[in-house]
Order: sequence, then C-alpha cells, then structure tokens
Amino acid sequence: MGQKKDLTGSEKSKIVRHLAEGCSSLKIAKLLKRDHRTIKRFIQNSQQGRKKRVEKPRRKITAHELRKVKCAAAKMPLATSLAIFQGCNITGVPKSTRCAILRDMAKLRKAERRPPLNKTHKLKRQDWAKKYLKTDFSKVLWTDEMRVSLDGPDGWARGWIGKGQRAPVRLRRQQGGGGVLVWAGIIKDELVGPFRVEDGVKLNSQSYCQFLEDTFFKQWYRKKSASFKKNMIFMQDNAPSHASKYSTAWLARKGIKEEKLMTWPPCSPDLNPIENLWSIIKCEIYKEGKQYTSLNNVWEAVVAAARNVDGEQIKTLTESMDGRLLSVLAKKGGYIGR
Repeated sequence: MGQKKDLTGSEKSKIVRHLAEGCSSLKIAKLLKRDHRTIKRFIQNSQQGRKKRVEKPRRKITAHELRKVKCAAAKMPLATSLAIFQGCNITGVPKSTRCAILRDMAKLRKAERRPPLNKTHKLKRQDWAKKYLKTDFSKVLWTDEMRVSLDGPDGWARGWIGKGQRAPVRLRRQQGGGGVLVWAGIIKDELVGPFRVEDGVKLNSQSYCQFLEDTFFKQWYRKKSASFKKNMIFMQDNAPSHASKYSTAWLARKGIKEEKLMTWPPCSPDLNPIENLWSIIKCEIYKEGKQYTSLNNVWEAVVAAARNVDGEQIKTLTESMDGRLLSVLAKKGGYIGR
C-alpha cells in the first residue's frame, strides 16, 4: 500500500463520517486504501485544534514619553509612526499601539501639492497684491478650466466598510477613463457657466478665443448692460492659450484690455477663488467613490452640482480676496493655501 502525501477533501470527509460511525483508524485506512500513518496523523491534527495566541504584555507609555511623541510629530510632518517613536528613543511599542496614540494627537494626511515658488515669483505676487489691494473685487470675473474624469481623483474612493461587508468593485481604467474639460467663471454672487469644451479639442490660442466667443460672449456677456461691461474686470491665469499675443489682442478687440484685463502672478492658483468652487463640485460628483460610464454622464453631474452651489457660497469665495491679498503680503509672497 503506497503512501501519498496529502489527503483529498473527499477523503477527509469520508474519514470524519467513518469516525462518527465508530470505525477505527486502521479500518478507515483499509477502506480508503491509504497508509495507516496518514490517517492517524490527520485524526491527531484535527483533535489538537489551533493553538491559542499568547498575548504579549504591551509596553506602557509614560506621560513624559507622550509629550516627546507630540513634539516629534509636530517636528516631523508626514513621518511614519515608527520614525516618530524612534526619534523619541521609544522602542518596543507595536504598530497598533503607536497608531492609537498618534490618533489622539495627530491626523493622517497627504502632503499638499503646490507650484514651486522662487524669489522672483514671490516678488511678483507681492507686487500684484499691492496693485489690487484697493480693488472692488465684486466687479472681477474669476475664470478657470477644470478637467473631470470618469473615475475621479486617485484616493477619493476610500471610506469605512462595516465588518462582514465586502468593498464594492471599482473599475480600473487608464487615464481615469478619459475626461471632460470645463470652463466657468464667478463674479460677486453669480456663476457663469459651466461651459463644456468640445471633446478632442486642444485649447490653443485660436480655439480658446473661439470657445469664449461661442459660450461666454454669446451666452452671457452680450446680455449685460453697458455700465456692467464698462466696470467688469476679466481675470484669467497665465496658461499659454490665455496669455499669448493672439489671445490678448483678440480680447482687446472685444473691449477687454488694459485695466479691464487683470494681470496675474505666476504659480498662483491659491489666489484664484474659483479653485475652491472646483473643489466643491468635485466633492459632490465623486462622493462615495462614484464612477461614471460616459463623458456625457460626468458632464451632467458637473452641471447638476454647479446648480446646487448657491449665491451665498459664491459670494463667500469672491469676498475672500481681500483676506488673500493681505495674507500674501504678510507671508512676503509665500503660498497661502486655499
């Protein structure tokens, strides 16, 4: 009788059934035509069961060590729990305990992404703040583009899952499944747009001006009074399609020139209040890790989310400009956050 390495699932079931009938291990071995030692080993392992986990005593953290950990966490942003505790010369603390301690005094965050600011950038930001410090920002139209994808930003599909529940299936697609380019503006308490850039169109100087002509000028600007047009200041960032000679000359022919076209400092998305509007819209359309199956669906979601933004929210954003300028000057041109 040859000895086999492993018992099959069917054989294990038969062994259990024969044991329940009162058969001996030797008789079971003969019935299954397996080696007696294999049968005995399976029965012995089944009777032993799993060994209980021995709980190791956890290291106690003193109040003095807690203060050291708090100081180290403040001095070492984005460091791991192990690095923080090692920096305090505290050893022998398991990861679960380290994380539990840190949750009471810190928050888990990602590093903020921001454009690099050199000395020239900071000087230009200060000059810009001084130039527009006395401006009536209720007359400024703040504009920008935003790209939305079918899948949304990476990392936004995380959340708590109840015990015993499975995480929902999430599609994996290259480049977020494709996206839609959206243009909009805000002035005082009013939202202009949003307008959708035609799929497949790359915004260069010519296509950007044609887009403004077909959307902003025909659908919104032409309906405004002469006094409104006279006082309105148009703001756009320094994207190549915006700041080119062609676009500047084209806007001048539309009457938007000199003091009516706001100069913009380099690397300064934190100074544009419409960036906060994009955050509001993205939080709404991608809540609970939502994904979309078509570009039209995600565009409809953007339009619906924009309609839910009321005038008070927009007014709060546009009225924040005085504080942003003062912050730029206080930080000597440094980044102010959003």
